[in-house]
Amino acid sequence: MEKNPFRFFDDDGTEITPDLVPKPGLCLLCIKDNDPKEEVLCILTRHDQKGEEEFRCFVYTSKSG
Repeated sequence: MEKNPFRFFDDDGTEITPDLVPKPGLCLLCIKDNDPKEEVLCILTRHDQKGEEEFRCFVYTSKSG
């Protein structure tokens, strides 16, 4: 079975490879990291902000509560 059955494309129609989208440190501290229900949103959020100075995620929830 394929690891990620979804295919993603940016606004130009270029395919996004989820494994190549950098994961900011904030994501590693988020309770939703590696949650299959949140995976699509997380990948698209990270891709959209790739190369930005500051990463912002409005659904971030700390693992530590």
